[in-house]
Amino acid sequence: MRARKNKKRVPSFRKLLKTSKVKLDNKLKNKQFKQQSIAKKYRKEQRKLRQAVKDVTARTSVPLEENKKKHAGESEREEEEEALPLDMMDEDDLKLMEDLAQKASFVTRDLSSIEPVHAKKRKQESVIDRYEKMPRRMQTEPEKELIHLLPIKDKSGIIPQTMEKPGKKQVEEPQPVLTTDELLIQRRRKLQEKKRHIAALAAAILSDPENSIKKLKELRAMLMEQDPNVAVIVRKLVMVSLMEIFKDITPSYKIRPLTEAEKHTKVRKETQKLREFEEGLVSQYKFYLENLEQTVKDWKQRKLKKSNVISLKAYKGLAEIAVKCLCELLVVLPHFNFHNNIIVLIVPLMNDTSKLISEMCCEAVKKLFKQDKLGSVSLGVVKVISGLVKSRNYDVRPEVLKIFLHLRIKEVEVKKDAEDITAKKKFMSSKEKRKNLSRMQRKWKKAEEKLERELLEAEASESKEKKLKLHTETLNIIFLTYFRILKKVQKSPLLPAVLEGLAKFAHLINVEFFDDLLVVLHSLIASGDLSYRESLHCVLTAFHILSGQGDVLNIDPSKFYSHLYRTLFRLHAGATNDDMVIVLQCLDVMLTKRRKKVSQQRALAFIKRLSTLALHVLPNSSVGILATNRILMQTFPKTDLLLDNEAQGSGLYLPELDEPECCNAQNTALWELHALRRHYHPTVQKFADHLIAGAPAEGSEALRPDLSRRSGTELFETYNMKGMTFNPPVASVIPRKKDKFLQGDSFLNEDLKELIQTHLNEAAVHRPLDFAEHLKESSLS
Repeated sequence: MRARKNKKRVPSFRKLLKTSKVKLDNKLKNKQFKQQSIAKKYRKEQRKLRQAVKDVTARTSVPLEENKKKHAGESEREEEEEALPLDMMDEDDLKLMEDLAQKASFVTRDLSSIEPVHAKKRKQESVIDRYEKMPRRMQTEPEKELIHLLPIKDKSGIIPQTMEKPGKKQVEEPQPVLTTDELLIQRRRKLQEKKRHIAALAAAILSDPENSIKKLKELRAMLMEQDPNVAVIVRKLVMVSLMEIFKDITPSYKIRPLTEAEKHTKVRKETQKLREFEEGLVSQYKFYLENLEQTVKDWKQRKLKKSNVISLKAYKGLAEIAVKCLCELLVVLPHFNFHNNIIVLIVPLMNDTSKLISEMCCEAVKKLFKQDKLGSVSLGVVKVISGLVKSRNYDVRPEVLKIFLHLRIKEVEVKKDAEDITAKKKFMSSKEKRKNLSRMQRKWKKAEEKLERELLEAEASESKEKKLKLHTETLNIIFLTYFRILKKVQKSPLLPAVLEGLAKFAHLINVEFFDDLLVVLHSLIASGDLSYRESLHCVLTAFHILSGQGDVLNIDPSKFYSHLYRTLFRLHAGATNDDMVIVLQCLDVMLTKRRKKVSQQRALAFIKRLSTLALHVLPNSSVGILATNRILMQTFPKTDLLLDNEAQGSGLYLPELDEPECCNAQNTALWELHALRRHYHPTVQKFADHLIAGAPAEGSEALRPDLSRRSGTELFETYNMKGMTFNPPVASVIPRKKDKFLQGDSFLNEDLKELIQTHLNEAAVHRPLDFAEHLKESSLS
């Protein structure tokens, strides 16, 4: 027979390399353990063999078990003894020992066991051999540590999401150093690719919104762009793109979540598809708003992400774009979901230290107030602003409270007494119809009631009542905020905004608060802590209160008349004459609208003081004052005695006295009008000539319709001199820049332009200084 070939081969060096270090160590330990066990078994067999030889020589058969027990104590000592000296034995004994040595396994084995010798050992070795023969692979790459994210629910069920945990970057091979131009080209190429990708996703979403929720999600994921070269620009582009997409694909109604019963109800495919689209749209819109909010918060907290992709400087630009998107969504989507959340984000930013962000938020709220016809959205904004002012302990910017001035509130809900006058239409019941009407009459009555119901719906009486309720609640919150500031922080910079707001909404205040409010306003004026503008607002507020529902109250406002008369000469005569608007509004409310309660002495005193004031203010203020004097002279005809040089009564005019009733204004004349006839502004000249002639409505001295039909406030705004570049003393500049001068001044009318053009032509031909000298002579210092 041919010998069986051993198939077991010695492992090659390449296979050894593939074996892991741990397995090599285990293999070495197993080999050592195997050698130790073999040596131990060999010593045990030698010990039993020596015992058997002794028994044979002694010719006595001793059971193995007894011999084992007898020599248990001597086993350790005999292990260390050397083998017996075989040269001292006989030949017969030596032969017998050799025969027994061949049968040692039979002598030493446990006879109670029927299992073959070393069966377990062979079985175990075969398993190990098979395990060692299996091919092994070394892990060339380290295991990736994963982070478990929130799962995603799909049609198929819940899909687990994982992400590789960012670790230390492995050492990469050195890249070639690029020049600045190459880096710019590379960045431009990346940016173009990103722009194309954004445009493709946006176009696909707009073309088929219902089937593009996944693309919308992909576009929103680009808000976390990690490439530091283009991260800032890409995030800005994605923010604006998503804003425009949501403006286009958002429905014109609010999407509510489905109930459990609706979820388990079977519906048509079209309905199910619409539900899935609405659910995905609301979800993506929510995540988008959260991203914008987080961007603003990171910038406010000066907080960088762990990735450090974007610097703190770039975060400001990102935050501005995020606020811009929020403001746009606030105005465009007031009907959609999460609008109240946007309000809560925008209102605190109105008080932000950044002027740009504050202005953007204020303008957005103004637009929202302007387009809110019903008042529900305005009510939500007013509640948040009131809470903000209170939580900040009234330490906010005045612009936050000035937002209230843009509310569209003209009327509020009155007491229920009006219901008795205009009772609701009652229709007959079916029982009454059968009892009182015939069959034909019931038929006609039914058609008539149907028509009446349609008419009532057309009138929208229900929406009007709802609107009044919303406006009433809004105004209550505003007045509560105003009264708290008046009571607690009277020296706050918010006081002008409060007084201006009270002046705007004073006619809507409840009559019960009039007495207390007038006392507070007078105490504020008497304290002397207010600025000139704030005191004017107090006066305007008081007379707005008295001109509305306050007509029925018996209140003497003489203190407010005296205050305005006393402070007229404190008006700024320079370029910052914005307070003149409030003065003209006060004069209109105090004198013109309350003409029946104003005495002749008071009217004469105010006309005289206003004429004096017109001498030292700017031209637009002079025009407004003279227009107010014209209205007063027409309202109070007996004041034309101021145009007469002769005295009309006893006493002497006291211009320094601060009481208009006691200054004897009837004993003076309006000599200021003759000085104003030589004013360099032609409109002032026309008004002066018109008043000297007695303010006639017809004739050669009458004003043009564009001047006579406008109030003093409107004329003041028309002839505003802000941005004026005209400087009369510099005559050398005028001939060279005459065209630019004539085109740049909007306050100049046609007469003045014609006059200046004539002088410019003369100055260009003859002497350049003639026009300047003429203006110096004609102007009043």
